[in-house]
Amino acid sequence: MKNNHFETENVHYCFESSNTSCVKLVYPTTIQASLYVLLGATILLTVLGNLLVIVTISHCKQLHTPTNYLILSLAVSDFLLGAVVMPPSLIRSLETCWYLGDWFCKIHSSIDFSLSAASIFMLYLISIDRYIAVSRPLLYHTLITARVAKCMILVCWVFSALIGFVVELNSMTIQNFYLTQINCEGRCTVIQDKVSSILSSLFLFFIPGLFMLGLYLKILLIAHKQARSIQSRIILSKMEQKSTRTLGIVTAVYLSCWSPGFIYTIIDPITGLSTPYLYDILLWIYYLNSAMNPIIYSFLLKWFRESLRKTFSKIFNKFD
Repeated sequence: MKNNHFETENVHYCFESSNTSCVKLVYPTTIQASLYVLLGATILLTVLGNLLVIVTISHCKQLHTPTNYLILSLAVSDFLLGAVVMPPSLIRSLETCWYLGDWFCKIHSSIDFSLSAASIFMLYLISIDRYIAVSRPLLYHTLITARVAKCMILVCWVFSALIGFVVELNSMTIQNFYLTQINCEGRCTVIQDKVSSILSSLFLFFIPGLFMLGLYLKILLIAHKQARSIQSRIILSKMEQKSTRTLGIVTAVYLSCWSPGFIYTIIDPITGLSTPYLYDILLWIYYLNSAMNPIIYSFLLKWFRESLRKTFSKIFNKFD
């Protein structure tokens, strides 16, 4: 908040006419312009890349498999993150103030948490799908049907929405308790105490992440054993092997991008070493992950590239 006794010409505020405004951090013009271009390109890549995945899988009936339904759902969460969450976050990060109102701040934070939870739960389901495909190839199509996959996706989205609501409700409760210490105009952050920070990080990231890593290690061991068996090589097609390897890379990239942010979430309330610049850097590292998935598919999945080409060939032919 403003304090006229200490105010100097070098101090900037989000709302200069308000006595309760937060302090505004001002980037040099060249750095700010460069960051606008860089982060704006990240948003564009996220939206367009995941839109291509959505259109390709939705349009090609031969791609309507349980695994691809999970990939489609992951692409939807990444697309919504790029279209709805990242643009306001861009303004907040580079202007270092929130100008879109308190209610939209709450909605924005809740959606951010919900989509983040949806992404990790979707990867959790994908790892289970791949484990069953590799360890039980003869029973896979009986256990994991399109209907089962759709039901899992529905439960995942409902549960993720509830998590976003609960986290925001908890943040509002803590904020009201410490109202005089933290409240100022132009701030939009999710506030968590030590216990909620540790619990949310454990149950939303570290426990599922370790479980996924364990499953993929088991998959590698099973694949190594199957490599010696001619019968297993026949049962597990090259496409299945390629999909499993690719989705393992997607999971590894996800964990790499998100682990610094969740470690920070645990450490920050304990140490009190909060720095806006570090928070924004970690925030955009895990946002960047949503732009990387379509790139991974394009480079590693031949069927995705071919389906993408066929889909857009049909679309363009309609306009000829």
